[in-house]
Amino acid sequence: MNPSRLFTASCAALIVTAMSFALRGGATGDWIKEFNLTNEQAGWVNGTAFWGFTLAMVFGGPLVDALGFKRILSIAFIGHLGGILLTIFAWDFWSLFGGTLLFGIANGSVEAACNPLVATLYPKDQTTKLNHFHVWFPGGIVIGGLLAYLFGNMGLGWKAQFATMLLPLAAYAFMFLGQEMPKTERVQRGESTGSMFAACLAPGFILMVGCMLLTASTELGSGQWIPNILSHAGVSGILVLVWINGLMAVGRMFAGPFVHKLSPIGMLVMSAILSTLGLYAMSHSTGNMLFVAATVFAFGVCFFWPTMVGYVAENYPKTGALGMAIIGGAGMFSVSFVLPIIGKWYDAGIAERTPAGAAPTGDALAAIQAAAGLDALGKVAILPVALTVIFVLIAVLKKKPAANAAH
Repeated sequence: MNPSRLFTASCAALIVTAMSFALRGGATGDWIKEFNLTNEQAGWVNGTAFWGFTLAMVFGGPLVDALGFKRILSIAFIGHLGGILLTIFAWDFWSLFGGTLLFGIANGSVEAACNPLVATLYPKDQTTKLNHFHVWFPGGIVIGGLLAYLFGNMGLGWKAQFATMLLPLAAYAFMFLGQEMPKTERVQRGESTGSMFAACLAPGFILMVGCMLLTASTELGSGQWIPNILSHAGVSGILVLVWINGLMAVGRMFAGPFVHKLSPIGMLVMSAILSTLGLYAMSHSTGNMLFVAATVFAFGVCFFWPTMVGYVAENYPKTGALGMAIIGGAGMFSVSFVLPIIGKWYDAGIAERTPAGAAPTGDALAAIQAAAGLDALGKVAILPVALTVIFVLIAVLKKKPAANAAH
């Protein structure tokens, strides 16, 4: 068995997953024009990637033990290849929807297989290696975002951009091909499936699943709309997305000192506060100040996903691979609903700002779209406000036993 090769292949698979998020965000405006979609319909197309992801994670996570890593990764490869081709050759709303659904199933299969694979390959260095693995989600978004920006400037459309995913797809398929795979940690330890399912019914775990609905919607719901909305606000939306995810990649690489200083729940409180401030500032900014607001937002959402997973792993270890699948699946599932909701707010904002009987074009239309879109992002800020309250309460409750013991 070659752990280094399997780890590199896992990172390449995650790059394909992340590139699809960035390229889809950059292509949304073109799809709206080319396929005559409303913003709400575009939200449904993009949203299906998230509930497809959820299906694959929730079903694939527990099945990794029974089917093995190879079969789940084969599903990922077939889904990625089918998603790329169907999207490139899409002809209407439903074909776009189908292609995006295949992407979602493939992306969820990558997460369902590669998280426990990395943990199994490096049993004595799990946290570090999982953090290094997850660097490639924002890292892959940076790669995809830069490709979208460069290809756009070269006059190459979204179809050519989507075709570039075939390269890392071929790379991870080649690296996984013929490799010996380990059995999952739970199978190696001989733990029962029943104990894993029972642990997932703990009230505290269920509360964290509810919080994951909000953290993922804040991070990924906003992230999918940012390129489209900011492109009307006088800046390159895709470059703002690249900037946000570049900061996230760096932050995750050096997350250790923050976690040790603040504790996981302290990190979540800080993340929720910064996310609120970033979204609020973005909704009231123009021009280069949008990059400043985006920086605050980036540091807010940077640690949400890995810290939520880490908190569950530390506090509810018996949930195992199923717990990780439920947390990740719940997060992606929530985004599938929040995307069309943001799109609906966006459409309503445009309608409210358009004078009756008028048909604005050019700069006038762009100004209306920018104002409506930024206002929609501002409305998302209610989610991290709620999270701040919940995480502060959890932090207080966790400190109480220690305080009582001191008396």
